[in-house]
Parts: sequence; structure tokens; C-alpha cells
Amino acid sequence: MQAARSSFTRESADARREALIAACASSLARNGVQGTSVRVICTEAGVSPGLLRHYYDGIDALIAATYRWTGDRVQKALADAVAAAPQTPRDRLLAYLTASFVPPIADPQLLSTWLAFWALTKTDPQIASLHGEIYRDYRADLETLLSTCQPGDHRLTAVALTALVDGLWLELSLGDAPFSREEAGLLVEKWLDALLG
Repeated sequence: MQAARSSFTRESADARREALIAACASSLARNGVQGTSVRVICTEAGVSPGLLRHYYDGIDALIAATYRWTGDRVQKALADAVAAAPQTPRDRLLAYLTASFVPPIADPQLLSTWLAFWALTKTDPQIASLHGEIYRDYRADLETLLSTCQPGDHRLTAVALTALVDGLWLELSLGDAPFSREEAGLLVEKWLDALLG
């Protein structure tokens, strides 16, 4: 009997944490950093402000957890794209690079949330550290995929491709880009071929 109650409490706590994170992401997208507060987040999540402080050591810790959660969602979408691609090294690499041009990554709300995180990297050391970790992991995965296509040191190639993908993703997520998702994929493919020689 007590084991069932303990299990229910744990699930309930996880659901409340996730509700707080989702509300924080939504507020950052809608209101930016300045408009995101404990009151706004808790109202959207349907919980009391005391509950936020129960689960997180203040709003800064919740924003950091939200950045980690958002980064994990992006990483899962990238991994899913690679898993669904034909199993040739080039197809897997192109799937990784072009996954940013379609939902759930190419999404105006995700862009707005991500821009809030980018803004915080200059003022919040914890967010700056998470930012470095998320992008380091992205480039490391990209380097691994590049190495399966062509042996060698691909550090700078990964940096260049990351910059290209970020720029194209930004334009697509803003809307009314002067190119389609398919054209973004073609640009990535052409640049990849040029970088790999």
C-alpha cells in the first residue's frame, strides 16, 4: 500500500516539474527573459509559487533546467532523424544536418525560447556553461558523423556546418525565408561537398 502511494507521489512530482519547465519555456518564448517571473510561470503551470521553490532553487535554476530540457528535445529530434535515415554514412550525416529545417526543431516558439537562452549566455554563468555543453555535444556528434564519411580532423568543418545550419534554421523559423526547407537542405549538401573536397 505504501509503495503505491510513494510511486504516485513520484509521478506527480515529475509531472509538476515538467509542467513548470513547459510553462517556463512558453513564458520565455512569449515574454522574453524580462517578462518571465515566478508568478507568470506558476500561473501558467497552475501551481503555487511555493511549489516552484520546492522543486527548484529559484527561477534561475528553473530556467537552467528548461534550457537542458529544450536541448534534450532538440538532441532527440536529431537522433530520431539519423535513425530514420538510410544507413549510409552520407545519408545519416545529411539527416543530422537537415533535421533543423523541419518541426519540431524549425518552430517559431522554439526559436523564441532559444533566443532567450542565447541572451542569457552573456549574463548567467550557468546558462553560458549549458550553452557551451549543448553546442559541444552537437559538434561532437557532427564530427563523429563526418568521420564516418571521411577520416580526418573535422573540428573546423563541424564549426562551419554548425554556423550554416544555425543561420538557415534562424531564417526558416522566423518565417518568410527567401528559400524553402528543401533549398536549405541543398545548400547544406553543396557546402558539405565543398568542405569535404
